Parts: sequence; structure tokens; C-alpha cells
Amino acid sequence: MRCPFCAHDDTQVKDSRPTEDNASIRRRRQCSSCGARFTTFERVQLREVVVVKSGDRREPFERSKLEQSIALACRKRDIEQERLDQLISGIQRQVETSGEAEVPSARIGELVMEGLRQIDSVAYIRFASVYRDFSEARDFEEFASTVQQAAKE
Repeated sequence: MRCPFCAHDDTQVKDSRPTEDNASIRRRRQCSSCGARFTTFERVQLREVVVVKSGDRREPFERSKLEQSIALACRKRDIEQERLDQLISGIQRQVETSGEAEVPSARIGELVMEGLRQIDSVAYIRFASVYRDFSEARDFEEFASTVQQAAKE
């Protein structure tokens, strides 16, 4: 593992332990050159999945992009990070175990919306506004009213 401080290639693992959700391993490392300590996380990757974007562009599935988009939708909301990590891990697991080498980005977007709907209605609406490309305030009003109707049922 390359040191993020001095870029030296030789680092030693000082401590390893599973994370709270047992979905990854947390490793404390120390650089043998500069002595800096840092943490890495090791996750299981079941298979390489390619995301098919609009316009038929293809790119590898990246958990970090999923984390960023969900974090943006949930910004300044009182949602436990553990709950978001479970959502992200669940979506990643569904994508990787679907049996398909290519997954449309629309499918991933629907999985995120389904998860956020159950966690927080504001985050759900925020994500939907980008995912569904809201262009006017009326789009927000219409979508929010459907969310309210679903909550009453």
C-alpha cells in the first residue's frame, strides 16, 4: 500500500479489525519511510460491474460515487451514518449479485430512491430532484405531494 503522505511503497499493517457492520476490514498502517500512520478499509468485491450511463457511456461501478450522491442528498439531515452505510452496502450488494455484468444507471438510481424514501423524505426529494432532473418549482411541488400521499397511506 502506497503512503498517502510521502508516496513510499512500503507500509506495514499495525492493527486490523472488522468494522461494526462486518462489511469491511479496517487496517491501521504505518509508513516505513516517513513514519506516518493512516487507515485503510478493505471491502469484498464480488464481481466487476459496469454501469451503463445515458448516451450508452460505460464506466466501472464505484462505491465512492454512490456514497457521494447519497451524502449530498442527506446533507444536514439528522441521519445516522451507520444507516447510510447499510443502505450503500445493500445497494452495492444488489448490483454485484444481480448476475449481470452491466447495470443501467437508472436501476441504481431507483435503488437509491427506494432506500432514501424509507429513511428520510427530504433526502428522498433532494435525490429525486437531481435524478429526475426537476427544472421548475412546480416539479418539486408535484413530487412532494406524491410523497405526502404515500406517507398518509
